[in-house]
Amino acid sequence: MSSSTLSTILFLTFVAATLGITFWASRNTKTAADYYAGGRSFTGVQNGLAIGGDYMSAASFLGIAGMIALSGYDGFLYSIGFLVAWLVALLLVAELMRNSGKFTMADVLAFRMSPRPVRTAAGVSTIVVSIFYLLAQMVGAGALVGLLLGITSAEAKNWTIVAVGALMIVYVVFGGMKGTTWVQIVKAVLLMGGAALITVLVLAKYNFNLSALLGAATEASGKGAAFLEPGLKYGTEAQGLMGKIDLISLGLALVLGTAGLPHILIRFYTVPTAKDARKSVLWGIGIIGSFYLLTLVLGFGAAALVKIPASDTAGNTAAPQLAAAIGENFFGSVGGTVLLALIGAVAFATILAVVAGLTLASSSSFAHDLYAHVFKKGTATEREEVVVARVAALVIGAASIGLGILAQGQNVAFLVALAFAVAASGNLPAILYSLFWKRFNTAGAVSAIYGGLISCLILVVFSPVVSGSKTALIKGADFHLWNLSNPGIISIPLGFFFGWLGTVLSKEYNAAKYAEIEVRSLTGVGAEKATEH
Repeated sequence: MSSSTLSTILFLTFVAATLGITFWASRNTKTAADYYAGGRSFTGVQNGLAIGGDYMSAASFLGIAGMIALSGYDGFLYSIGFLVAWLVALLLVAELMRNSGKFTMADVLAFRMSPRPVRTAAGVSTIVVSIFYLLAQMVGAGALVGLLLGITSAEAKNWTIVAVGALMIVYVVFGGMKGTTWVQIVKAVLLMGGAALITVLVLAKYNFNLSALLGAATEASGKGAAFLEPGLKYGTEAQGLMGKIDLISLGLALVLGTAGLPHILIRFYTVPTAKDARKSVLWGIGIIGSFYLLTLVLGFGAAALVKIPASDTAGNTAAPQLAAAIGENFFGSVGGTVLLALIGAVAFATILAVVAGLTLASSSSFAHDLYAHVFKKGTATEREEVVVARVAALVIGAASIGLGILAQGQNVAFLVALAFAVAASGNLPAILYSLFWKRFNTAGAVSAIYGGLISCLILVVFSPVVSGSKTALIKGADFHLWNLSNPGIISIPLGFFFGWLGTVLSKEYNAAKYAEIEVRSLTGVGAEKATEH
């Protein structure tokens, strides 16, 4: 049996099981609380696993392994950034967001401010961040299927992206948060198991001597000692000062972005108490931290044992190819086929679970924030909200499919870093100001979100990401104005600056509402009614 046949069977088995979970969840999804927050019925451990499943995306599994295999030390910076980011989420956001909101990020922002402009801004930002993140998952799907099925034509990869998008729409439309959470829990267990198995086999090949593995990777890379030192990808002599700035910018985006990611923030609303919110983040950190340590072995193992084809300039196929190589080394050709199929199916599961969470976050924000509170001015029924959320999932899913087809060729970890930059530039300043700055007001919130978001998007549009480079989104065009690939170092401070400027230029100030949200965020008292005003 070929690896493509076996991986297809395993993948279809996962799809069948998760579709069963989705339709089971659909029968228990009756209210808006069920659809948006899973009825707040998940334990801290369950939500921690789901957070891990939501966070460990195709960028983590495919993109980081590929980045390390190609760039050595500089690639591992992604793992460090993604992990450290959770400390920001734990210390500053998790418990306070759960206590202050109800279903979406905008619930926290709108509580002490004029709801309509703030919800409009938060809804727009949520959708933009989610679509950026969805791009990475779609690109990962195309690269993975191309490897497993031996597909080289762009058209076939495009149909793969369409199929993945259709499945994610089914998960969200029918299962809501309950179905999506259980899919993420199953996926987290599978991904950790698969990554741990490959890691143990790679280490066993080198007698569990990490130095021997690094030495083999250095030799096979053809880049010598530079492979284990900073500067191979960022801060090279050719890049000069801009390369060093780009590295700092990337680090800022990764570390600060998690606390502003809408699909992560809504996970805190699925637990019944603040204690469970804290527990879920701690479990999430444990799972995610363990996984990112494994990516070190996966990436350097791929560098040592796999020759990444020239056609895969982004390195997105490094992890599956490593699975095939190490399986063949220990168990023969059949073992290589089985292991490649297993890892391929796990990677598919990873992509499906994450895109479902992202689509749920963006469609929920559209229905709850834009439709119910902006368009209908709070008069929409719960049933209307859920219907609109399901329709929005269809539209957002279709948009992400189209953009995913356009973005093929980009490294998926790099694409996710852009999503982090957008989240850290627009969402994070508004969230932190709202929770901790007594003077903050409506003008400040709107200015922070739009200012950070628009400045970030402008910087991306006129960067090598969109034009003027080999992996640009628009091939053959060149209208880039600077060589800064990740805009975080400029757009994040601008987001905070615009939030401050909008606040001090406005006379609006509601001391009573701030006192109320301060008590609510610290104690959780009245959190269920956080948006009923």
